[in-house]
Amino acid sequence: MATCPRCLGTLTENHRCPRGRFSQVSDALPSVSVGAVVGAALCYALEGQPAGFLVVSAAALGGVLGYAVRKALFRRM
Repeated sequence: MATCPRCLGTLTENHRCPRGRFSQVSDALPSVSVGAVVGAALCYALEGQPAGFLVVSAAALGGVLGYAVRKALFRRM
């Protein structure tokens, strides 16, 4: 089967390439930032004065989980 040279998807009669990277990033940014804020806030709620590395890693994990939940709920990407 033929593949699209732009997105490497299968070429069918109704093939449309996915949206551009800027559009995908601008759609994912709110969920990643909310996840990061929730992760950092949860870190502060569980630990009185957490180390900086712990806050950063909790925010990163929250961002990844926020993106994963968004991708699972809205399958348009």
